[in-house]
Amino acid sequence: MSALYLHIPFCLSKCPYCDFYSCEPKPGDIDRYVDALCIDLRTSRAAYDDEGFSAPFTSVFFGGGTPSLLSASQVARLLEMAAEVYGFASDVEITLEANPGTVTVESLSGYRTAGVNRLSLGVQSFDDAQLKWLGRQHDSSQALRAIDAARRAGFDRLSIDLMFSLPNQTLAQLQHQCQYVEQLSPEHLSIYGLTIEDETLFAQQQQNKMWQMPDDEQYRQAFLLLDDRLTSLGYSHYEISNYAKSGHGCRHNVGYWQRQSYLGVGAGAHSFIGHEYGERWACENSIESYLASISAGVSPRAKIEGFDRQQAMFETVYLMLRCRDGIDDVVFQCRYGQSFASAFAVAIEQCGPYLTCDNDRWRLDVDGWLLYNYLIENFL
Repeated sequence: MSALYLHIPFCLSKCPYCDFYSCEPKPGDIDRYVDALCIDLRTSRAAYDDEGFSAPFTSVFFGGGTPSLLSASQVARLLEMAAEVYGFASDVEITLEANPGTVTVESLSGYRTAGVNRLSLGVQSFDDAQLKWLGRQHDSSQALRAIDAARRAGFDRLSIDLMFSLPNQTLAQLQHQCQYVEQLSPEHLSIYGLTIEDETLFAQQQQNKMWQMPDDEQYRQAFLLLDDRLTSLGYSHYEISNYAKSGHGCRHNVGYWQRQSYLGVGAGAHSFIGHEYGERWACENSIESYLASISAGVSPRAKIEGFDRQQAMFETVYLMLRCRDGIDDVVFQCRYGQSFASAFAVAIEQCGPYLTCDNDRWRLDVDGWLLYNYLIENFL
């Protein structure tokens, strides 16, 4: 498998919890940026071949930022260039992230015609007070209209992002979010507990004691409520923060968790080369620097991390224990010349009953996922 990630770093405003690189577009900025992405797609092919990536792409992901600020014609242009230069698998998964306040039936129909076959809507909550506190630019009615528009535009692979573990969020409010999920029946859900990142507005507010995050027990109750309620609705809890109906897991993200190769294009985009023990590359982390490199005919990518065997084994453990499929010990031994059970015998014992093996496959249970950050330290 190989995948393509296209980073669209434009946002109409900065969310107070977000530490990703983004900026507000000025007139002409998006056009210039799309031009640069097309050049990068074409000129990176030689390096892509040299580094051992395999074409065609099996998944494409427009992430951001706010990719839904692109027009349908700009999305089509990028997909046509990627298909021309690299090729797409016949069943390629093409995802576009969108904010509810930036889409209409017409724009979504345009994306669908351009080739996008999976939509990820950043709803975050169906509660207007929570949306306002999160600094979102849409309200719940706009979120519902966007979901309806997606269905009317022909999207039968719809993912919704939600957040939990918000200050003062009650279990009853979380149950109400699940009722919306039951009613709307999206194929996929990404549900993240709020984390406070350094250098964000929320970090400043928390430092000033303007509000208090839920404690560990409140987080546990919310996490288990979601697991119980959503699995009862037929969703598979296939990764710590992700749920899917049968056959609707996100192929692109599964590739990340399995350490499969992907090419990142755009300011701040990362790439991963999966040969041997792996290398990670990153593009210039500002639009102006990225555009300048492309204009000068210089690669915007630089190697930022190379893995040795031990580091690669740890990252495999770190990523795959997040997943319901867990670690296939046969595959692990083929890749690293040593079984997971022997390489990490002490760590496995320290994980106690939370980590179990069935048919050569090691998995954390749901209670283990709740202790994930603590348990994973055993493998360092």
